[in-house]
Amino acid sequence: MSLRSLISRLSMGALTLAAASALTPSAQAAAPESNDPIKIALFDWTSVNLNAKILGGILEKLGYTVEYPTADYLSSLTTGLTNGDLAVAMEFWDTTAGEAMKASDATGQTERLGPLGPKAKEEWWYPEYMKEKCPGLPNWEALKDPNCAEAFSTAETAPNGRYLGGPVTWEGFDDERAAALKLPFTVIHAGTDAAMFAELDSAYQRKAPIMLWVYSPHWAPAKYKGEWVEFPDYTPECYTDPKWGVNPEAKYDCGKPHGEIWKYSWAGMKDKWPVAYKVAKNYTIDTDELNKMSGQIDLEGKTPEDVAAAWIAAHEADWKAWAAE
Repeated sequence: MSLRSLISRLSMGALTLAAASALTPSAQAAAPESNDPIKIALFDWTSVNLNAKILGGILEKLGYTVEYPTADYLSSLTTGLTNGDLAVAMEFWDTTAGEAMKASDATGQTERLGPLGPKAKEEWWYPEYMKEKCPGLPNWEALKDPNCAEAFSTAETAPNGRYLGGPVTWEGFDDERAAALKLPFTVIHAGTDAAMFAELDSAYQRKAPIMLWVYSPHWAPAKYKGEWVEFPDYTPECYTDPKWGVNPEAKYDCGKPHGEIWKYSWAGMKDKWPVAYKVAKNYTIDTDELNKMSGQIDLEGKTPEDVAAAWIAAHEADWKAWAAE
């Protein structure tokens, strides 16, 4: 072999190694520990599915196969995530999933991966213009006034006020809350997250009466001027001991808990896909950024995949560091 040929071959080999190094931020991730698909749960609201698509897009860039099964929010904690049918789910809110998370933790078959980043708040919410008709707000006791309740009524609930709750799968105990606090309100559950906020938008444009479940992080509290009702502060006893609180004969006579939003995985994820597990565990996202991206999907019509891809491209250094830690 000539010296020129030898140099040429060595040069080509060096280029090949350099290219491989550039394309694989982690040597482990370049050859996934298992070719089985990593199943990331989708639920029925925008931000959780966006976070799922961001995590999944990152994992695909690291060489993994990803699938996105649709799951039930609360029961997934003690079904899919315990038996490995789901590998990871990105949002479980202290506000609604506290008891389900305790049950999941007790199985020993799941792992709480840490907080997502944004703080969770969910409560009854009304547009600012409704205070003219119910000036005692945001104090919850204003809702006991029949005139205030009627101001929030519709043809299907009059003279009771109408409260538009989230889909029944979210729980939240709004029916129980209205009964325990003796509020003259009828709870109507929206079929979907999208339907709930479409109704808010329609009412807000017409300055029509509406009281509904609004949560944060979400784009709605930034887009619409309004307030959350101030109920008696939540304590765990409120949900378990009827003697606690303003109604000694009923539980749920308080507001909803506030707190963290948690990520969960199947306990076997860390052994089967260690690098993917590290990414999921390290994954966090900024509240304002999440609200903005959710609005791009719900208000501007962008697809979750396109919004996720833009985030992944803009934060390449972050997720490569998550994989390498």
